[in-house]
Amino acid sequence: MSEDKQRAVVLLSGGMDSCVCAALASRDSAAAAVHISYGQRTERRERLAFDGICERLGISDRLVVRNEALRAVGGSALTDPRIAVPEAADSRRELDAGIPVTYVPFRNAHFLAVAVSWAEVLGAEQIYIGAVEQDSSGYPDCRPAYYRAYNEVIKAGTKEGRIEILTPLIGMGKSDIVRLGLELNAPFDLTWSCYSREDSACGVCDSCVLRLRAFREAGAADPIRYAELAQELDRNFRFSK
Repeated sequence: MSEDKQRAVVLLSGGMDSCVCAALASRDSAAAAVHISYGQRTERRERLAFDGICERLGISDRLVVRNEALRAVGGSALTDPRIAVPEAADSRRELDAGIPVTYVPFRNAHFLAVAVSWAEVLGAEQIYIGAVEQDSSGYPDCRPAYYRAYNEVIKAGTKEGRIEILTPLIGMGKSDIVRLGLELNAPFDLTWSCYSREDSACGVCDSCVLRLRAFREAGAADPIRYAELAQELDRNFRFSK
C-alpha cells in the first residue's frame, strides 16, 4: 500500500455490492476492512467471503466483530429461524405492502457505529459502504437521506468531526454495479449474496434473483455456484430471451 494514500475503512459483508466498494476503496485509499457477524443465517459463508476478498484485494488491516444485539432483537427472516426467507415473488408482494421480512431493523446503524469507532482509532476520514437504493429490496437504511443524517451525527459525535460515509453505489442499478466490478476486477467469484443457504446459492430469494438479473443484464456470467433448480430457471430465462 502506498504511504501517501489516505486511510479509509470499508464495511465488507462479503456480498456483491460491498465487494465492489472494497475494490474501489483499495484502489483509491489505504483500505482497512471491517466485517460484522450478527447471527444471520449465512454468517459462516459470509465470513469466508470476507476473508477471501480481503486476500484477493490485498487488504491486510481487518476487524471482525460479532454483534449479539441484532439476533436478540429478531424481527427479521435473516436472524430469526422462525421467520421463513421468502422467495423473490413473495418478497415483491411484501414490498408492495411495506418493508419485506428480510429487513434487519436499523442494521446499518450498528455497522456504521463500529466502522466510525475504528476509523477514529485508525485516523481514517472515509468509510465506504455498499448501500444501494435502486434495485434493492426497499430497505429504509439504504436511502441517501439516511446517510446524510448519519454524517451529521458523526460530525457532532466524534473528536474531530471529519469522518465521512461514502456511498459510491447508492444511485446505481445492480447491472451497472456488476459492470463497474468487472472493470475493477472485483473478485465476484468469492462473494456471497444468498439469504438462506451456505453450500450453494438458492437462486430464488430476493437477493439471489436481483444478483442473477444484474449479471444477465450486464452480459456476464455469475461465477458463484447456484442450486440445480436455480441454474435451470436461469438457463430457461436466457433461452427465452
